[in-house]
Amino acid sequence: MKSLFLKIFLSFWVAQALFLVLALLVMLVLRPQRNATWEALRSTALTEAIDAYERGGTQAAHEYLETLQMKQHVRAYVFDEQGTEISGRSSQGWAEHVAAGRPLPPHPLVFPGRQILTESRASSDGHHLYTIAMELPPGPRLFLGPPWHAPLPGLTIAVLSSGLVCYFLAWYMTKPVTRLRAATQRLAAGDLTARAGEPDSRGRDEIAGLIRDFDTMAARLETLVKAQSRLLNDISHELRSPLARLNVALGLARQRSGPESAMMLERIELEAGRLNELIGRLLTLARLEDGEQRVPATPVLLDDVVLNVAEDAEFEAQARHCHVHSEIPAGIWGVRGDASLLHSAIENVVRNAIRYTHEGTTVEIHLEKTENPGGPEAVIRVTDCGSGVPTDALEKLFQPFYRLDDARGRQTGGVGLGLAITERAVRFHGGRVAAVNRAEGGLLVEIHLPLVPASPDVEEALESVPAVSS
Repeated sequence: MKSLFLKIFLSFWVAQALFLVLALLVMLVLRPQRNATWEALRSTALTEAIDAYERGGTQAAHEYLETLQMKQHVRAYVFDEQGTEISGRSSQGWAEHVAAGRPLPPHPLVFPGRQILTESRASSDGHHLYTIAMELPPGPRLFLGPPWHAPLPGLTIAVLSSGLVCYFLAWYMTKPVTRLRAATQRLAAGDLTARAGEPDSRGRDEIAGLIRDFDTMAARLETLVKAQSRLLNDISHELRSPLARLNVALGLARQRSGPESAMMLERIELEAGRLNELIGRLLTLARLEDGEQRVPATPVLLDDVVLNVAEDAEFEAQARHCHVHSEIPAGIWGVRGDASLLHSAIENVVRNAIRYTHEGTTVEIHLEKTENPGGPEAVIRVTDCGSGVPTDALEKLFQPFYRLDDARGRQTGGVGLGLAITERAVRFHGGRVAAVNRAEGGLLVEIHLPLVPASPDVEEALESVPAVSS
């Protein structure tokens, strides 16, 4: 069993049920045996009833049997050879049956397990034979059950009541654990405001302490992440000002310098451009990691976004004698989100594929639709024909500033932020991204994005969305 609730509930219930069953068995074993006592009373009652009948007739026998029923709570009937009850009382059918030597009918509703004793004895002169039929009083009831069969009603009530108590006890014990798990899932999904404790929660047990520690940890994480994001954002903004002045100075230097310094100025311009691109990517990354933005409800035509990315990438790929081939089925591929952010996320993956694919090869872009339990998804697959990456580096590709090696980064001009922005942008839109090495060589990057459920209103809104321009 994987559920802590079921483990606690079933453990408590089984323990309670075993306790009840064992207690019942002990009571049944230790219950005093009455057979010898009732057999002695049967013989005594028959002897005294015959003596009373011989001395005083029917009236004396009647008085004796009535007294026996009042004192011993025993109903007894005495019959002669002809089957006549000697006390003159109206006998019961069961008494006539057993006195005649016939067995009781087995139906439990007519004769529900009565304890009947019979005995026959001759009179003092030996000329008459008398038979006594005696019904014993009910014994002590165990768990509301009758004395002649197993106490099923009482045992059933005890087991069900113990199960009800154990259920609420297990629910009470696992409720904070369930709340803690839900908060952990929200925190792992990027919701830094997730907390497991309730405002009026002041428990002092171990679980309450664990919840308080979790909330303290979550608050600390929220503070650190926001501080890091704010620092990154502030530094990026502060770098923009000297970079702008650098570009102005570069323009003035071009006007006053001669041809001999043109190469150095071009180098300065190249590095300034790279620095400007880096600052822009840092700002985008900081915006995605602050955790305060919400996905806009604006409908976006995903097929238009992918088509625009493919057209731009085909133009850029000509510098490396490569091509970009896209397969985009016809139809409305609607997602909700930020069109420019989605464009940037897909473009980063495609540009990365163009950089690392072998010259003269083709980068493939495929768009398709899949059905999942959570709803329909759009899957964008980008494949290249490069050398791939080491297996242990696949999960690190989407970390900020991660590069396989510095030489490769300098050669391609990458700083390790493109795929990091892609991962956060896709996650921001409720999707996921993953990379795997292809068996035939190269890298495959898959982007999964949830599609808007199809409806006439949604289709009308999507049709009115203008095409995304790069």
